[in-house]
Amino acid sequence: MATEIYFVRHGETMFNQLNKVQGWCDSPLTVKGINDLKITARALSQVHFDNMYSSDLKRAIDTVHLMKDANQVSEIGKIKKLPEFREVFFGSFEGDDIEDTWRQVALAAGVGPQTDVTKIINQVGIYEFREATKKADPRHLAENKKELDERMVRAINVLHELTKNEKRVLLVSHGDFLKTLAIKYWNQSDGLHDINFPNNGSVTRGILREDGNFEIIDYNINAEDM
Repeated sequence: MATEIYFVRHGETMFNQLNKVQGWCDSPLTVKGINDLKITARALSQVHFDNMYSSDLKRAIDTVHLMKDANQVSEIGKIKKLPEFREVFFGSFEGDDIEDTWRQVALAAGVGPQTDVTKIINQVGIYEFREATKKADPRHLAENKKELDERMVRAINVLHELTKNEKRVLLVSHGDFLKTLAIKYWNQSDGLHDINFPNNGSVTRGILREDGNFEIIDYNINAEDM
């Protein structure tokens, strides 16, 4: 049985608002973030889900509970937290200014003091971008492409085992993780260049087939437009 996955990006957080790098570190949802999520939750309130899941980071957990509380047609029990769907890990850059971070990554990638992450990725490709992030990190803790790719594959395998008897589920994850997932599994991506960053509260829809094959069929959609 194929399973339809509704991935929702968490709502805006304080670090999003302050333009800080936010991977495995966490910050609370803002008032705007909560209000935006209420719009998404209301738009999905009549969609039946067999289960709901989230990353194990608090901003994702808070988001999934908003989705659960607003849904009028699903009976969801305890939310299972999946660390495999955490945000990308940025190592020593966690909590730093985003533009300063990309400037250091760009220098490590050999493209000059660039702060536009899309331009950096499109010049060197997503693989070299991740390698440059790890290289630029003073402690070299940031996830490179191999580490992140292995985690994405593991995440899909974990989800496949959990959802074998579920037709439709909702899973709250994170912007860079969902973008990287789409670069890998969406047929409108070439697997190398950048794509639009998903909006807070947006929906990305995937199909997880009985044999474990996974594909993304809708990316970064406003829930009200679905």
